Amino acid sequence: MEKRRRIGAYGVARDETGRVLLVRSSPRSNNPGRWALPGGGLDHGEDPNVGVVREFREETGLEVAIAGLHDVFSDVVEFPWRGVQLHHDRIIFDVKVVGGELLAETDGTTDLPAWIAEADLPNLNLNPFVAKVLGVSKAELGDDERPVRPDENNEVGVKGQALSGEKRVTRFGAYGVVTDASGRVLLSLVSQGYPSGGNWHLPGGGTDFGEQPAEGLLREIYEETGQSGEVTGLIRVGARHNPAAMGPEGEPWDWYTVRAVFQVHIPEPSEPRVTEEAGGSTADARWFTRTELTSIKLSDLARRELLHIDLPG
Repeated sequence: MEKRRRIGAYGVARDETGRVLLVRSSPRSNNPGRWALPGGGLDHGEDPNVGVVREFREETGLEVAIAGLHDVFSDVVEFPWRGVQLHHDRIIFDVKVVGGELLAETDGTTDLPAWIAEADLPNLNLNPFVAKVLGVSKAELGDDERPVRPDENNEVGVKGQALSGEKRVTRFGAYGVVTDASGRVLLSLVSQGYPSGGNWHLPGGGTDFGEQPAEGLLREIYEETGQSGEVTGLIRVGARHNPAAMGPEGEPWDWYTVRAVFQVHIPEPSEPRVTEEAGGSTADARWFTRTELTSIKLSDLARRELLHIDLPG
């Protein structure tokens, strides 16, 4: 079965009475009649923080502002009539309505937005990922996760695990602000020939097909540094788009990465070591004190996360 991946951004909006805003999937969708959170697939190069606002406007007519980051997770759904297995990376934001008028999307994958009371959620045909986000037991739904309509016009994600076209890379990555009890920070050195080569970077990387972001991050940390850690929080989600990044073969790639950044604690730190599974993209790994961070070459991601947040210790 062919494997494909898709990255989507969604929002949880509530009114003053606690009702949540949902949208009903239209006949043009893979699951007509099911209720979902406003949101959808990101355009190539789009920041998730921008994409969720765009999707809300298109599907509900409302303007929203991001109030916080709710969750990041993945799920896998099969489309047996096409021989496709879709891994969906989902970014869930908390949002607040700041303007607009509630209107249904025209000729789209949704056909009705509505404010739903908490008590009515178990009675709706909810998309399973929405039930997860809103805390509605899947057993109450009486429905499975497979798409219900074999409509050949429906989108089922980007082909392949990484490449969506010639020299175009779409990747979902998980990275960590990794610290120990003394406040030291764990970083990995990017090998020359890779994007940000020669800079110290947050440990992490692309997640595997079917892998949860937090699980993928802990795997990457071990591969790049030999350390075993615990994810203790979710910091932010952003994106980097470099349409002319140089790949290891010396050819330009249109490189688009959506990155979830987590807080990670290493309870029993040891001397870092790069394992063979790092795949050549990591040249070294080290612990740094807070003072040392100001005297080394940091990647853009590492500089933003490390110099503007409070570190333990």
